Amino acid sequence: MKQIIQDLKNGETILEEVPVPMIKPGQVLIKTTKTLVSLGTERMLVEFGKANFIQKAQQQPDKVKMVLNKVKTDGLKPTMDAVLNKLNQPLPLGYCNVGEVVKVGRGVTEFNVGDRVASNGNHAEYVLVPKNLVAKIPDNVSDEEAAFTVIGSIGLQGLRLLNPTFGETIVVVGLGLIGLVTAELLLANGCNVIGFDFDPEKIEIAKKKGITAINPGEGSDQVKFVESYTNGIGADGVIITASNKSNEIISQSANMCRKRGRVVLVGVIGLNISRADFYEKEISFQVSCSYGPGRYDEEYEIKGNDYPIGYVRWTEKRNFEAVLNAIDRGVLKVKDLITERIAINNFEQIYGDMRNSKTIASILEYDSTTSPRSTVNIASRSFEGKKGVLGIIGAGNFTSSTLLPNLKNLNADIKYIASSGGLSSTIMAKRHNIAKSTTDYKEILVDEEVDLVIITTKHNMHAPMVIEALQAGKSVFVEKPLALNNNELNQIINEYKSQNVSVSVGFNRRFAPIAKKMKKLLGNDNTPLNIIATMNAGFIPSDVWVHDMEVGGGRIIGEACHYIDLCSYLSGSTVKAVCMNSMGSNPEENTDNVSILLKYENGTNAVINYFSNGSKAYSKERVEVYSQERTLIMDNWRKLKAFGFKGGNQSSKQDKGHYNQFKELLDQQRDGGYPIISFDEIVNTTKASFAAIESLKKGKWIEID
Repeated sequence: MKQIIQDLKNGETILEEVPVPMIKPGQVLIKTTKTLVSLGTERMLVEFGKANFIQKAQQQPDKVKMVLNKVKTDGLKPTMDAVLNKLNQPLPLGYCNVGEVVKVGRGVTEFNVGDRVASNGNHAEYVLVPKNLVAKIPDNVSDEEAAFTVIGSIGLQGLRLLNPTFGETIVVVGLGLIGLVTAELLLANGCNVIGFDFDPEKIEIAKKKGITAINPGEGSDQVKFVESYTNGIGADGVIITASNKSNEIISQSANMCRKRGRVVLVGVIGLNISRADFYEKEISFQVSCSYGPGRYDEEYEIKGNDYPIGYVRWTEKRNFEAVLNAIDRGVLKVKDLITERIAINNFEQIYGDMRNSKTIASILEYDSTTSPRSTVNIASRSFEGKKGVLGIIGAGNFTSSTLLPNLKNLNADIKYIASSGGLSSTIMAKRHNIAKSTTDYKEILVDEEVDLVIITTKHNMHAPMVIEALQAGKSVFVEKPLALNNNELNQIINEYKSQNVSVSVGFNRRFAPIAKKMKKLLGNDNTPLNIIATMNAGFIPSDVWVHDMEVGGGRIIGEACHYIDLCSYLSGSTVKAVCMNSMGSNPEENTDNVSILLKYENGTNAVINYFSNGSKAYSKERVEVYSQERTLIMDNWRKLKAFGFKGGNQSSKQDKGHYNQFKELLDQQRDGGYPIISFDEIVNTTKASFAAIESLKKGKWIEID
């Protein structure tokens, strides 16, 4: 299928061929008929892509601070690699989609195949959208009218926050597409509406709709005009739908208002607010968030859990439905806003020069007669007779920034890369000469040429995919963790016993050059060690999926397992008991700041301090090992200091062991030999991570079976 994307690195807007998304629970697959180009929002993305590095930095000063902190801790090259990797990930454009439902996911009951629907899907021939971001289109509303649903919802949400009443005077600053729709909704609400814009064509359209429209470029003073219009009282409220970096807009908006007036920001403007402008009249100011309640809430959007209507009357989906109802009743007229209708193949007519475009609303039209394909061929390559042929499932940040660059340096034979949406896998396939991009990972499992499957998906998908790969007779490498609970782990163990293949987990720290040197210095005489390992992990907001025990497993199972494995590697032993304590008065609720005490079979004592409340300027990882009146101190995988050893000091660029790990993995797959980490060790580390959580809950040591 075809999809429009924006390359953030070189600024190109591209019509890309990608595989059709695979249906998921709680989602609907839509075959697109029309999409609406949101000129303001999409122009910002296009211009950001075209900007050079300095201009990009100037637009995002908060990101610059993060980059500088990363340079201090990780060094220049890893930081630049991370920045370039981020810019190498193109953005899908568009969020106003109309089409026909062709598939419904498990748990979706409100939609059927054949329904006409509006959604926030991208500019693509097929889109996969969560059910709470989809609304049915009334029979009397055309597809191109319905394409205004999401734009209308953005304006409607701003209106709801302003809470205008019948007869009030409301000013709309910026009569672009969202501004014109907002102004018309205000008219339907019984308000007197004043609109300001510098574009004469937009002023004329607004006047035809009954809006008092003024062009400040013709000499009118906006504040004085509002004062005159309201007989010196001032506007009851102002909705800002403009896109402008100037701070003057927010100041003028406050000065237009009556005492205790309201200002709501829907657009993007400078926000250097003067206290005096708002203080004397006690003016309220609020920023509107997209389409309404539920936006960016994973529980609502991804998991499909609706807010009770008695408590949240207008969610984003209900706003979609309200806009469609307004169009159906003729209260909101949008057809006269359409400036042009362009076939998707001629997209450059819209995106070629957006800065000088005079269009109000551009409709992209789709007429795809081709059958949807879940796999597209990217590079012509032969894998016949080869060993170590890879299929990668997962095309997220780890795959892009770490996995693929290392595999490229190792000349790995990669036949497939799979992603649920198809876009990220296609971009990575093109960049790394991978033969096929797919949205159906099962095609990897049935391909006899693939003998090693690499899984880098979200944590809750690891165990089920590992089991499927083993059942297909494939060797597996899975990013940590292997499983999220004992039930999953036991299923993997049972399946592993019945197959003659290998299972590896991405415990890369033991493969780092410094870790290997530490192990060599310590020797293999099974002498007990004292180990203190500290992970200055950094804060992650509570709503991020990693914290969800059913999806991410929490940070101990999902991340701290790295250091359990590292301690096991350095000690040369296995964990036999675990005790974990957490910071705070409710320790069970805080697994971000914990100390894990590990008791090993050979008498080694290890403490893992996993903290999220430290400074980002401090080293992220540190390991201290004490043995036989000798000490080793590793600092952030860049420095090793040895006390009591000869020739132990080392300083180098940061290397966390990924390259060595994948080299040994490929060598083992091609040439045979022992697994890069024994399966028993992997199981022991996984059980130890589960035991840490159990220990915190029960407040005691937990023995490992």
